[in-house]
Amino acid sequence: MLGAAATAFLLLLAGCAPAAPPPGPGADAGLGAYLGQELDWVGCEDTATSATDAELFANPALECASVEVPLDYGKPEGERAHIALMRLPAAGEAEGSLLLNPGGPGGSGTDLVASTLPLWQKSPVAKRFDIVGFDPRGVGSSTPAFDCYTDEEYDAGDVPRFGAVYDIRSAEEAGELAERCAAGSGGIANLVNAGSTNVVRDMDIMRQVLGDDQLTYLGYSYGSELGAMYAATYPEKVRAIVVDGAVSPDLTASEFRLSSFTGLQARFDDLAAQCAESPDCVLGPDPAAANDRLHEIVQPLVETPAPTSDGRDLSVWDVYLGISGGLYSEKNWPDVISALTALEAGNADEMLALRDTFYARTADGAYGLDFDKNIAVRCMDSPRPTPEEQTALTRKIGKAAPMFDIDVFTAGNHHSECEAWPAPPTRDEPWLADVEDLPETLVVSVTGDPVTPHEGAIALRRALGGSLLTVDGKQHGAYLLGGSKCVDDVVNEYLLDLESPPTDARCSL
Repeated sequence: MLGAAATAFLLLLAGCAPAAPPPGPGADAGLGAYLGQELDWVGCEDTATSATDAELFANPALECASVEVPLDYGKPEGERAHIALMRLPAAGEAEGSLLLNPGGPGGSGTDLVASTLPLWQKSPVAKRFDIVGFDPRGVGSSTPAFDCYTDEEYDAGDVPRFGAVYDIRSAEEAGELAERCAAGSGGIANLVNAGSTNVVRDMDIMRQVLGDDQLTYLGYSYGSELGAMYAATYPEKVRAIVVDGAVSPDLTASEFRLSSFTGLQARFDDLAAQCAESPDCVLGPDPAAANDRLHEIVQPLVETPAPTSDGRDLSVWDVYLGISGGLYSEKNWPDVISALTALEAGNADEMLALRDTFYARTADGAYGLDFDKNIAVRCMDSPRPTPEEQTALTRKIGKAAPMFDIDVFTAGNHHSECEAWPAPPTRDEPWLADVEDLPETLVVSVTGDPVTPHEGAIALRRALGGSLLTVDGKQHGAYLLGGSKCVDDVVNEYLLDLESPPTDARCSL
């Protein structure tokens, strides 16, 4: 049963008012004090949230600042949130800013700029544009932060575990999650204003404060949603929008989750076929039997997690996160095969390293990406499935992605992680409103993307009415990160000179 604190919290949820609705196009009533901010660009050493980031952020080429935005756009005179920015100033005379989002939800744009700095310093875009990464509200160095569980609890596995869906089996567990998130995130007000509709409004304040009449934007994965939503909300304020690894606007949240698992299964099938070419393949000589073989390897961990050399135990949940992260790029498949081989032989260290990479966990135990931020945003973005719908979704995932079809992931009953969230979501499904009279946009999509399938990019290009660059490969994301001069040249021409590629434009990784 719920304790007294949890019961009281659920009563608060029942009476909590919803977050402010999304604005009409161009709305900025009451935001004058925010739009007139002047940024104080300083060194970035003090903005890092981990020792690893501190080393990256200390680069003297980088500058940091903070933008104030209303915590609640319905009460712009009330409490303020602070959005962290990192800038690589243009090497030449700046023509504007390129605003970046790395995806997630929960990805840090400041981390993206710092970690890819050498690539940007070689880019022609950085000669004419300031490269500006931002941490969306609640993420990274922005405050107040979304935080449900500590890094130590993530290390110990004392968090909602993610397999096919979150391992939440009752209304009580859903309530406990919401209680933890409110307590760790500075209160209910922060949680109910976490959604993407507010992030898009924050982006428009950033655009104005950065001094740009129109937005130039690059968004990966979930960042494609932000870019498309900005276009729908502020079409007259768009200069150029590139989205890479696009999320389909035609799918519900549950349908999109199913499509992502279908994509992961397709890449695992490819990995199994590649592995089978070796006579000692840990998944066996028959790719068609690889799912069953994987189940044999991981099944002992369901009851008894494997010890590792650093003192942490590796659970079956950790294994699947490690495998999933490794499937994001074909170049990492040998690491997955090696980790599975070592795991079967009794050494869990390599698989733990893959799991830590998925979370961007640093050597000092700090998590650069955890599910707290993702949950906070998604619970305010999408309608909540009923327990019956969530349970049915797990069964569908088990059939579409049989590598995940073990009882601990797909058997029994499941509740949505958002079931007890403090307010209803602020987006509808489909999440993208009709967009008309939009400047030319560019969608970049890899044909074998494991988590944002190519079909979704085609749908988003159609909705935006822009251009599509098709990239042959098996990887999540392509521009700047994929090592393809062809891709980079096409995107650079668009960002710099608004030159769109031809209808049949195609590159490869």
